[in-house]
Amino acid sequence: MQHLALIALLVPDYDEGIAFYVDRMGFDLLEDTDLGGGKRWVRVAPAGAQTAFLLARAVGDRQTDAIGNQGGGRVWLFLQTDDFAADHARLLAAGVTFEESPRHEPYGTVAVMQDKFGNRWDLIQFANPTA
Repeated sequence: MQHLALIALLVPDYDEGIAFYVDRMGFDLLEDTDLGGGKRWVRVAPAGAQTAFLLARAVGDRQTDAIGNQGGGRVWLFLQTDDFAADHARLLAAGVTFEESPRHEPYGTVAVMQDKFGNRWDLIQFANPTA
């Protein structure tokens, strides 16, 4: 069996990434291990998720320039919920920026949001939850 274990997510600073994804988005901090030399192994994930994010501190101009634009300006991360209204309200109250009001599509209820760094996400409740 295989599954997608981690997705590297560039951040300018580990603590800034933790503060946003844990304190605002409500993700769990799974691990924060000092690797020495200023590097850390930091994993965060939504509660119960099988796939986690590895917060990777950007090093060098190329990586720094990619912070907030890893999807090339399009939505590239999809946060699935089973209670869109509650999660939308919680994220708004936590200061997460939504680009639009929730909308209903044939595939589900969705709204585009941005993380603190500019990456675009869909908060989505699928009409067919097995999607």
